[in-house]
Amino acid sequence: MAQTPTPQIRSIYRRLLRELPSTPQTTRTQHQKLSSPSKLQQRIRQTLSRPSPTGNAQSQIAQAEQFIQYVQAQRTHSALLERYNPGMGMTEEERVRLSARRVGINLPVEYQEEK
Repeated sequence: MAQTPTPQIRSIYRRLLRELPSTPQTTRTQHQKLSSPSKLQQRIRQTLSRPSPTGNAQSQIAQAEQFIQYVQAQRTHSALLERYNPGMGMTEEERVRLSARRVGINLPVEYQEEK
């Protein structure tokens, strides 16, 4: 007979699902996402729903908590990198043009030969 998961395990499961990257899908509703979970969601659910073979559930819960903290820190780090380094995704030309505009200079339009 299957045991019902403790509230702590359910909470960990929900926190793990919140930290998973969301895939932008315009055709699926929230209900459909829950009714057809991804392979990773299925694996997480299986791991948390079955009892540990060693019987050391508290260490597995602690390990899951640490993993959640790690993933949250990674997400925060990525957000801060994007915020404080806005030129990371720019080309060199775009960076030079924006730097010139910042000090009040507009770069001349470059001549491009027609082929």
